[in-house]
Amino acid sequence: MDRNCVFCAIVSGAVPASVVHEDENLIAFCDLMPINRGHVLVVPKRHATNLAELPEATGALMFPLAQRLAARIRDSALPADGINLILADGRAAGQSVFHVHLHVIPRMVNDGFALHGGARAATRSDLDQVAGLLRANP
Repeated sequence: MDRNCVFCAIVSGAVPASVVHEDENLIAFCDLMPINRGHVLVVPKRHATNLAELPEATGALMFPLAQRLAARIRDSALPADGINLILADGRAAGQSVFHVHLHVIPRMVNDGFALHGGARAATRSDLDQVAGLLRANP
């Protein structure tokens, strides 16, 4: 637990949250600043600032829970034409709470939220070079 982390405070019960799911490893609760109604965060109970600190076994539990929550959202009365799963790792990626968390965001056509703007075409040579760098660093 990190004493200065709001998600750790939620896990400990010191800060209230609208909990959707809780088990021994994970907690999922409604985002206080939702993109759309039904926006949920999947959070490991054990503090990890970023993906490098997150145990693989815990990370492996997060996606299946997010899938189940996405299905619950679609089966509920909440509007959802689609679902985004987003995990921001680091300030440059948009992480604002430095405790790993996976967003499950219901999306509607023309809801105004966008994830595009910085993509640019790469050359095959550059892609091959990047692939080589990643293969060399297991």
